[in-house]
Amino acid sequence: MFQKIIRFCVRLVQRWLPEPFVFAIILTFVAAILAMPICRQTPVEVLEHWGGGVWNLLAFAMQMALVLLCGSTLASAPVVKRFVRRLAALPKTPVAAIAWVTLVSAVACWLNWGFGLIVGVVLAKEVARQVKGVDYRLLIASAYSGFVVWHAGLSGSIPLTMATPGDSLAKATNGVLTSPVPVSETIFNGYNLVIVVVVIAAITAVNALMHPKRDAVTVDPHLLEEEATAPADAKATTPAARMDHSRLLAWMAALLGLSYMVLHLGWQGGAFDLNMVILLFLCLGVLCYGTPQSYVQAFSVAAKGAAGIILQFPFYAGIMGIITGVGESGICFGTVISNACIAVSTPVTYPLLTFLCAAVLNMFVPSGGGHWAIQAPIMFAAGANLGVDPGLTGTAIAWGDAWTNLIQPFWALPALAIAKLNAKDIMGFCLIDLFVSGIIICSGLLLWAL
Repeated sequence: MFQKIIRFCVRLVQRWLPEPFVFAIILTFVAAILAMPICRQTPVEVLEHWGGGVWNLLAFAMQMALVLLCGSTLASAPVVKRFVRRLAALPKTPVAAIAWVTLVSAVACWLNWGFGLIVGVVLAKEVARQVKGVDYRLLIASAYSGFVVWHAGLSGSIPLTMATPGDSLAKATNGVLTSPVPVSETIFNGYNLVIVVVVIAAITAVNALMHPKRDAVTVDPHLLEEEATAPADAKATTPAARMDHSRLLAWMAALLGLSYMVLHLGWQGGAFDLNMVILLFLCLGVLCYGTPQSYVQAFSVAAKGAAGIILQFPFYAGIMGIITGVGESGICFGTVISNACIAVSTPVTYPLLTFLCAAVLNMFVPSGGGHWAIQAPIMFAAGANLGVDPGLTGTAIAWGDAWTNLIQPFWALPALAIAKLNAKDIMGFCLIDLFVSGIIICSGLLLWAL
């Protein structure tokens, strides 16, 4: 029975889920068409909001491209490949391989989402080379499914923003939060940790159970081999060639970046955010390849995988512009969705409905920062009026933002680029994980509220 449900979900997604770029176009017109009657905005106003938002995520787009390129370049380094091969050699059966990839990916994503997103799929590809008979589609879906816990983890943007002192917190929440909310009330709250552990255990078990007993879709290991880079010229006869192949310059560049990380994280107490992840990948990559020329060649090979991210970011930024735009009517689409949630809430159901509201918004605005801008001014005020703990409100928004990533192909793009798959190849399996994790998260938030 369970296998029949899985096959139905896979066929459903294969039949109806378009390419991620087409999905972004469809979401753009859905948001535009809904904004006009709901927010009483004219077509010209909606068009202005879309055009005004198109270029608002350029910095974040560059971050996403760099985390993919620097991460995949580092993963292709010979020394890293040897370590990944040892990890991939631990599972001996297809079912164990699925469970192992899910667990490693989820734990890594909880530690840092950018790190986990790359590590999970790199491990999955190596497991596919070593374990015979494992379903490659499910393997990559398992690597991506661990991403569901990222916003409840150490790199969660909303919990970390809430814990950061300064005037920006009070401004973002319209004066509701005048002092920081420590991570002990969000990330390290006992209820949140229990939800994380149960979700990881559940998706690990479910993914393992989803492996087909027969007719698994395997992949030829030779197709997973990375494109070879040109060999370095051993005889550098000109000053320029000697600089290109200088190990000293590579070490100096890596030492510069790593020294700044020590300064920023250690002495200055800064956060290990996405910029730090990129810098770590970059510095370690340069060290692993040994020379600037070798790193440039490997980076150029990896650059082909960033096309989808670069192409789609302007469209999602435009959707965010529609969702957050306010016309002459004074009505914001994101505010309408949030207010609809508040209107039917009680102190017990408010966190659950906040979670569902964030989950819906995430389909249109797949960005933690976007959720914060839309929901923080409204949800924290309503939560305070109902007597709901702000840590619970923030955590509910964070979980909602992460949950529907399982069926929103936008965040799967880095994994899919490395795995050389399409979104429809994995989203059928992720749909099962969506239902299972959703039941756990909803139950956990209700128990927390009680």
